[in-house]
Amino acid sequence: MYLEKLSLTNFKNYEDSRYVFGQQVNVIVGPNGSGKTNLLDAVYFLALSKSAFQSQDALSIQHDADYFIIDGVFDEQNRSVQITISLQRGQRKVLMADKKPYDRLSDHIGRFPVVLMAPNDTDLVREHSEDRRHFFDGVLSQLDSDYLRNYLMYQQVLKQRNSVLKLFAERNQVDNDLLDTYDEPLLDLGQKIHDRRKQFVDEFLPDFRKHYAYLSDGRESVTIVYESEVSNPNFADEFRHFRRRDTVLQRTTMGIHKDDYAFLIGEREVGPDGPAPVPLKKFGSQGQQKTFVIGLKLAQFDQLQAAKGVKPILLLDDIFDKLDDRRIGKLIKQMDEGAFGQLFITDARPERTRELLENVKADVRFFEIARD
Repeated sequence: MYLEKLSLTNFKNYEDSRYVFGQQVNVIVGPNGSGKTNLLDAVYFLALSKSAFQSQDALSIQHDADYFIIDGVFDEQNRSVQITISLQRGQRKVLMADKKPYDRLSDHIGRFPVVLMAPNDTDLVREHSEDRRHFFDGVLSQLDSDYLRNYLMYQQVLKQRNSVLKLFAERNQVDNDLLDTYDEPLLDLGQKIHDRRKQFVDEFLPDFRKHYAYLSDGRESVTIVYESEVSNPNFADEFRHFRRRDTVLQRTTMGIHKDDYAFLIGEREVGPDGPAPVPLKKFGSQGQQKTFVIGLKLAQFDQLQAAKGVKPILLLDDIFDKLDDRRIGKLIKQMDEGAFGQLFITDARPERTRELLENVKADVRFFEIARD
């Protein structure tokens, strides 16, 4: 599976551009601000029907334009498939395969798996639980269509329940029977999502640890611990018990939307029970944090490949500026050994990329993006 062609109309800084890509390594070069990352985002958008960097689709429409179109041709099991995404300001996004609209956008997710490595990936370590949930939900959404449907339904019911809680606060009156109609599906969906997240972490850990050990030369141990209130056998009773608190705060304060994933490294003397792993955010060096997130992305790649039977498209955005020579060398070696399928790499210094990739056996194509 790979992306053969890409056409962009009014997408970010691309007014009218067309590209024909190679099956292996595609290097996007040009000065900072020329739109290299935007081109990677167009590939990501085409595969997942959303931007990797913008929370609102309309923000991807070029300034002063009324619409954007992303049109691409994928090779899917030796058959060309045309995928088109268009958005008119003020209207709903349209996603089509071979000029036929999908019944649901969620049916497209995971068909053309993709993995993105970007400079801000260490936010997964440093920032909030929402970032970590977003990462794992993104992986699971490409892997498991049932999970994606349950997740989307949960978000819809959660939004409705929060709206009702705000209404109760305004009226200073609570309708417990009405809350029951939201609480039951929320608890049911939340349990299903919790169980799948827990199962996934167990499946994900061996691949992740393998990649971290390779990138770090086995210098320390790492682990990921899934943390959820739903793990408590009495969670449903507690959830209902805190209805009054939810009404006062006008939001749902418990549930899988509060889950987190603890990133732990090494072992230290932390208490009477002896050595235990410690939080990466607090005790890990910058190098260890970078290695951790690269390990996460490579494990994501492995999980998608195993589930889909194809190598995902790998997008590497400006990572040569963010990694030291040893970690770059490890990634280049994996490229040379054919570990990956189609790659897209951005770099503001083409001479550096040419030097790094000069001995790679794969077909390497360069695309120069000029600043407007």
